[in-house]
Amino acid sequence: MPMYEYRCEGCGQVIEVRQKFSDAPLTTCESCGAPLKKLISQTGFTLKGGGWYQQGYSVSSTSAPACPGAGSSGCTGCPKAVNE
Repeated sequence: MPMYEYRCEGCGQVIEVRQKFSDAPLTTCESCGAPLKKLISQTGFTLKGGGWYQQGYSVSSTSAPACPGAGSSGCTGCPKAVNE
């Protein structure tokens, strides 16, 4: 379930709530009864690097840039070097 953040417009308290997508958003602060505002927060993960997309799910395997060290020991951590 996703985690959502809300800020109270009265007391300024920020709360985190785990809710289903289908749950209605919270509207009032439990502490003071003032309205809550849903915050836009950072995601918990970032997709970086070659990863799964370049290893088998891309439209064309030739669309990825060539690895300059493919096949050599200088690029052992590169996914392209492992697959070639």
